[in-house]
Amino acid sequence: MAAYVLRLRVALLFGALRGDRGHVVRTVLTLVVVAAATVAACWALLTLSDADTDVVLAVTVLGGSAVTLGFALAPLIGATNDPLDPRRFALLALPRLPLTAVLAVAGLISVPLFALLAIAITDAIVWGEHGVAWPAAAAGVVVGVLTCALLARVCMAVASLFLRERRSRELSGLFLLAILVVVVPVGVFFASLEWEGAVPTQLAEAVSALSLTPVGAAWAFPGLFASGNSRAVMSLLVAIGTLVVLGLLWVWVVKRLLTTTERPASVRERTGLGWFAVAPGTPGGAVAARSLVYWFRDRRYVVNVLVIPIAAALTVVPLLIAGVPLELAALVPVPFAALLLGWLPHNDLAYDSTAVWMHIASGMRGMSDRVGRLVPVLLIGIPLLAVAVPVAISLHGRWALLPAMVGVCASLFFAGLGLSSVSSVAAPYAVSRPGESPFQQPQRTGAGGVASQGLVLLGAIAVSVPALWCGWIALTTDIDAAMPALWAGLATGIGVLLVGVTAGSMIFTRRGGRLMEFAEST
Repeated sequence: MAAYVLRLRVALLFGALRGDRGHVVRTVLTLVVVAAATVAACWALLTLSDADTDVVLAVTVLGGSAVTLGFALAPLIGATNDPLDPRRFALLALPRLPLTAVLAVAGLISVPLFALLAIAITDAIVWGEHGVAWPAAAAGVVVGVLTCALLARVCMAVASLFLRERRSRELSGLFLLAILVVVVPVGVFFASLEWEGAVPTQLAEAVSALSLTPVGAAWAFPGLFASGNSRAVMSLLVAIGTLVVLGLLWVWVVKRLLTTTERPASVRERTGLGWFAVAPGTPGGAVAARSLVYWFRDRRYVVNVLVIPIAAALTVVPLLIAGVPLELAALVPVPFAALLLGWLPHNDLAYDSTAVWMHIASGMRGMSDRVGRLVPVLLIGIPLLAVAVPVAISLHGRWALLPAMVGVCASLFFAGLGLSSVSSVAAPYAVSRPGESPFQQPQRTGAGGVASQGLVLLGAIAVSVPALWCGWIALTTDIDAAMPALWAGLATGIGVLLVGVTAGSMIFTRRGGRLMEFAEST
């Protein structure tokens, strides 16, 4: 049985080179890219042979932790079928524990693990040149590779149990978006640190924390032994404990898979429910899914979104012409973009045209309508600000100002959304119809549209005055005002958002007839 499973794994590994020409080309290109990346990583590690032990430890722990997290997250995002799914062997009536062990061993035969093994061996060679005994370096290789392998197998099995085998592009996009929100700010922060021959304090603290976590302990304990750190034994115990826990989880997952019914096979189709399959099956989820379809496919919405980064970047030009230093001018575009993002849905209901009758005729609660319409803006605005804020702070050069920037942007963004939730239902104005040019605007007889736009913008700025004032103090005189700016911005923004959504839902419920008249007349 063991030989059969191993032969199956090898056949699957090399069977990827068979098939149509396009598939073969993609497979070969993927292997070339993986090989090139592996060679580059090994060469980069070998250049650390003459570096200080603290520098090697920082690079190894951070890189190893990132790789371990990658092995855990890849099954959630990739949505690929597992060729070694234990349920494939359920009909063979094999003993469960031997099957569990053989599948774990067969899982080691894969291209990503071969690449990781090469990098781990190179890392052990570097540690050997720094005085680490070969048993400790070899133990680091074995524990690190086994941890990644078991983590990938457990996560892939859990994903097959609780997630759809063929997840939609929308759901995979949400996973990637969540990773982007975390990875980019952290990467920008680390890139901004100045080493100057020593590990920065912030990086040393991160390495110290990761060395005692399941994702970083396996890669940390050889370096900790090399530097004579007292936490070396604790890190080794955490690494071994993590491996034991993953092994027990793998045994439990295999038992669960062998005793549950396999889901019907599904295929990825271009035609499907799309966002409606991802959103919850509630009225608010339906509104959110429909709004997402509109925001990502309707040219009117797309143009509004694309204009925001351009308009925000243009605010720097007059400041630079006026002689404002770049490090100060770089702080302006991000709050301006946050203000415009919060202002975007101020007339969202009018873009529905006559489709708003579905909400009113079905007796939908105003809260479901208001919350559902904000989902697209939140999915666009939060990742955009999460990337733009650290970039702006890195250009400014003073990371202590980060809390103040976050508070100001949160206040402008969330307050704008709250006021927009009221404006879009209380004072909608005519816009171009679906299918028309986004630059074509209908004639208006009154100034209601201009007034509602201005009130939302000025209102968001007015309620954000506490955060703006504390942020200005942190920028000019006292950096300790950065934290008050953060809390003031979050409290103001979230408070206005909650009040605005509640008020907007009440107005939507009471003005259903007038909203229908507005949709029919415009």
